[in-house]
Amino acid sequence: MLKAEKICVMNFENAIRGARNPMNSWARSDSYTDESGRFVMGENDLSLASRLCAAGSDHRKFLRQIFVSVDITAPLYWWKEFDTYKVATVANSTSTMHRLASAPITEGDFSCERMNEQALACLRQTVACLEQLRQEYMESKDKAVWYSLIQLLPSSYHQLRTCTMNYETLGNIYRSRKDHKLDEWHVFCDAIRSLPYAKELILFSDLK
Repeated sequence: MLKAEKICVMNFENAIRGARNPMNSWARSDSYTDESGRFVMGENDLSLASRLCAAGSDHRKFLRQIFVSVDITAPLYWWKEFDTYKVATVANSTSTMHRLASAPITEGDFSCERMNEQALACLRQTVACLEQLRQEYMESKDKAVWYSLIQLLPSSYHQLRTCTMNYETLGNIYRSRKDHKLDEWHVFCDAIRSLPYAKELILFSDLK
């Protein structure tokens, strides 16, 4: 299970203006902001952006100035793979260390939609044990119990992170993960495809 929510795209206008700096071609810019405050790329700017994207990473530096903020809820096993992308990503996460014991632990806190019956039965036993440990820790504050809770926690446990990335990084992620065996990557790639001008600026290599 993966959810990508509260998606916000920022700095399009400044990035496109900067893309015209090398040739001092600002007068040809035809993008604008519509009545709802949405940035709309004009034909000239979109053509330039597409050519720069196709020319290589040295020429499409403007993509690194288009920022995306998104709240992602995903299991720990997915986050371990996402953490490969350390360059040009920033994330603030909910704290497993500090907050795991603060609310009841239930089956809904875990990704289990693809488990078979044997695995699901095992998870349910583990969840019951975790909740028992949590209650015991809340009463005793015994650090040994807290360690037991942390070390028993399955990698299917959900964590929320607010992440900031740029279009260049998202393009790298998309090209690397679009055919991955984990369903969560397909959901995330769907979210990437939904971004403004993703077809021209992120998925351009798929269009050749």
